[in-house]
Amino acid sequence: MAYVTDRKRVTGLGSAKSGTAHHWTMTVTSVALLLLTPFFLLIIGGLLGQPHADVVASLSRPMPALVVSAYLVVGMHHMRLGMQVLIEDYFRGLSRKIGLIVTTILCYGLAAGGLVALAQIAL
Repeated sequence: MAYVTDRKRVTGLGSAKSGTAHHWTMTVTSVALLLLTPFFLLIIGGLLGQPHADVVASLSRPMPALVVSAYLVVGMHHMRLGMQVLIEDYFRGLSRKIGLIVTTILCYGLAAGGLVALAQIAL
């Protein structure tokens, strides 16, 4: 019979860092995407097949530009968090670190590129 405390028995097991904060952020971004997706689809769906001038005119208005930019930022942040979970679950060591760095650069790079493109259209 070992005389080990409960705390000592579970050291190193389970979430010991930021699991709650990560879950909360994923939940908040999911709800935000649930609210933004219908508006995003209405805006972009209405622009499909339209001439270039009509697309520029529509995305130059404040509300469509705001919805599209919010969707880009929230969507890419949500994607980064989801990919982080996958990488942490299936990769170990150096490949995990490289995967997390590449994922972060990719997601925030896509968001920045989308915002720059939208700004060039809107302005």
